[in-house]
Amino acid sequence: MEPTNFDELEVVDAKPLRSLPPDVSPFGTYIPLSNPQIPIQKPSMNNKVGVSKASPMDVKSCHANANNGDDNNSVSSNGEKKPRLSRPTKKVKLSEEVRLLSLEGDRESVSKVLIKFDALRRRLVQLEPEPSKRPDLKVGTIMMNNGLRTNARKRIGNVAGVEIGDIFFFRIELCMIGLHTQTMAGIDYMNVTYDQVQEPVAVSIVSSGGYEDDDGDGKTLIYTGQGGNVSVDQKLEGGNLALERSVHRGNEVRVIRGVKDVESRKSKVYIYDGLYRIEKSWTEKSKMGAAVFKYKLVRIPGQREAFTIWKSIQTWRDNIGCRPGLLLMDITSGAEKIQVSLVNEIDGDKRSPRFIYFKGLKFSKTMKPLVGCNCQGTCLPGSNCSCIKVNGGDTPHANGVLVVQKSVVHECGPSCSCYPGCSNQVSHNGLKVRLEVFKTKEKGWGLRSWDPIRAGTFICEYAGEVIDADAKGADVDDEYTFTAINAGDYSSEWNYVPELIEEEKPVDLNEKFKPSSPTMISAKNMGNVARFMNHSCSPNVFWQLVLHGQNKDSFPHIMFYAIKHIPPMTELTYDYLKCGKEKRCFCGSANCRSFFG
Repeated sequence: MEPTNFDELEVVDAKPLRSLPPDVSPFGTYIPLSNPQIPIQKPSMNNKVGVSKASPMDVKSCHANANNGDDNNSVSSNGEKKPRLSRPTKKVKLSEEVRLLSLEGDRESVSKVLIKFDALRRRLVQLEPEPSKRPDLKVGTIMMNNGLRTNARKRIGNVAGVEIGDIFFFRIELCMIGLHTQTMAGIDYMNVTYDQVQEPVAVSIVSSGGYEDDDGDGKTLIYTGQGGNVSVDQKLEGGNLALERSVHRGNEVRVIRGVKDVESRKSKVYIYDGLYRIEKSWTEKSKMGAAVFKYKLVRIPGQREAFTIWKSIQTWRDNIGCRPGLLLMDITSGAEKIQVSLVNEIDGDKRSPRFIYFKGLKFSKTMKPLVGCNCQGTCLPGSNCSCIKVNGGDTPHANGVLVVQKSVVHECGPSCSCYPGCSNQVSHNGLKVRLEVFKTKEKGWGLRSWDPIRAGTFICEYAGEVIDADAKGADVDDEYTFTAINAGDYSSEWNYVPELIEEEKPVDLNEKFKPSSPTMISAKNMGNVARFMNHSCSPNVFWQLVLHGQNKDSFPHIMFYAIKHIPPMTELTYDYLKCGKEKRCFCGSANCRSFFG
């Protein structure tokens, strides 16, 4: 289908992808982290009394089994005890390039810990796809036992390197970066000294729906204490006592909210909603008749929005017409299974970009027939499937997310007998997340998602017209042309660390794939949402060459994947690197190079 209703619309200065050399990692140069001996921050208290230094994190709390069952970390309804994590029998000798232990973290260390965690988790899911194996807990234990963590001391207030609005898909992730050290309990606390007397104060809470919490308007939270059951009253001890003391001390408390994952209703996404203070506490009877403690937390003003964005998105899902600045409900005109809205909240300009929405590749000449597998049903790892074999014996995706980045991955395609129901096809099945094209202040149009995006999730393909490099008069230097001469190096920084699970580095990751002819795609006249992705010197998206089938002479597809977990309404960007003419950069990141190209 080629929607043509954009032909008559006026042109807006939309920012497309630029030409990219594929031989540079999208992560840039890796700088190993040191182990700085920085004094621990003292908690900030309203009464300014003397406070003792924070004690080291109770590592046992981070190795306790998480109570997340099917929803990643929900409270067990029947109180059944889960098996404890087993410790590795020996410590793995790691190179300095992957050791990330840091008592005081920063944005880089937090990012790398989470990327390494999810990379190893994806690999374990690929090896053992049964969800009951709980690879998240296994990976958390392996990493922390080998020093792959940061912010290893408790503190009151914000955690270094963690930003308000950051999202997580597993409770153990919170622990590894020092945001919330309890993998089971919803209340995390520490002892501080007031007038030479120690008492507990709360440092963070997780509100994930296990109790009768009330999320309020996004600025307040009515939090229910922990402990007790249907017939037994809660006791003023442990975390409940710490919350009560925090009412009087007025210290800041980090709040992490758990919401349902739109991709999996049995799972949760955790969002760091910033700092709150406990305004008051009281007791009341629960729905089942037991006495419970209630605490009213009020969000400290002046912080960036986080949870309120999620509430707004839910309103838009129910009624797209209430989306502020909406220009078009669906810029794809039905070409995609999921609508992509067009929004301008910056100015009053109601013009739309002029192009034909096309979600695939359009060739100017006949291509060689694709070579597919002869499998029936779905293609499984270790099988005789020819597509699986050229992938090194594994499917490239695990539970729908890319496991490793390498020079090229092979998916089953239309030429395969297993098509279209095979699990070894992810990137060419269309959009999976709800995207939005929006007007930016300085970069023209941009692209973002309503949905939270996991690391490794397929986002979109770079669609458009395939340019014959030998054709005379081909405008291969226009700003809408994506050029890939070869696949270049895979990113060792994004991939998992094999030595952590006693694996050797896969041989196929060292191989370079070179297309039979230059890969050149123009989205100037026709294309999809990828044409709106802007540049950033600190990107959250990378591209990957994908072949359908195993014919190395076929034309590779340019597929975009998430580098890390991406919160809703965060602009999707990648590093343009060398793209021809030098241009000024407006990405605004801490690592901004001022110019790109």
